[in-house]
Amino acid sequence: MRYDLVIFDNDGVLVDSEPISNRLLAAHLTELGHPTSYEDSIRDYMGSAMHRVHDLVEERTGQRLPADFDDVFHARVFAAFERELKPVAGATGVLEELAADGVPYCVASSGSHERIRVGHRTTGIDRWFDDERIFSSQDVGRGKPAPDLFLYAAERMGVAPERCVVVEDSPLGVRAAVAAGMDVYGFTAMTPAAKLPGATGLFEDMGELLPLLSRARS
Repeated sequence: MRYDLVIFDNDGVLVDSEPISNRLLAAHLTELGHPTSYEDSIRDYMGSAMHRVHDLVEERTGQRLPADFDDVFHARVFAAFERELKPVAGATGVLEELAADGVPYCVASSGSHERIRVGHRTTGIDRWFDDERIFSSQDVGRGKPAPDLFLYAAERMGVAPERCVVVEDSPLGVRAAVAAGMDVYGFTAMTPAAKLPGATGLFEDMGELLPLLSRARS
């Protein structure tokens, strides 16, 4: 491994949650009088923290979302996770190999700590992530595309940003990693490659990831 730390995004990279959460987000916004399609949600909100949803709705409509918006949305998402959520194909194999080889890794997600935990517990990924390996936008106050979360994760893990590599599947996440001065590999299983400009490299199957990182710069 050519890097000293692998930083994973969570949703869409480790757990296959993006289709579930964006379907429910679009439906919830539409219920509240803000017509939103699944495609709209993917385009505008994939990879972002919840504050971006509030900010964009208010910017576009002049209206604020209800105070209980996040609580209602997360309750629906967590219930759906329990019924439907699976790990991303190949992600457990990647984690097994990193752990076996002693390669440092962590997760840095725009989602809340609770969302990360629910997803990991439901899919069985929790066995690879203790508290010291989990970082959320809640920890820094600003979500992606700000670089704060990735820089915070690197600092807490004791690794210089230039020695980190980020694994991302959203345009906002790629932008955040680039802003943090980190290499970033874009996962294109759900996001077209053309929408991930600035990525160091691209891959569409988790089986490609570790060989790709091993060939990267030293």
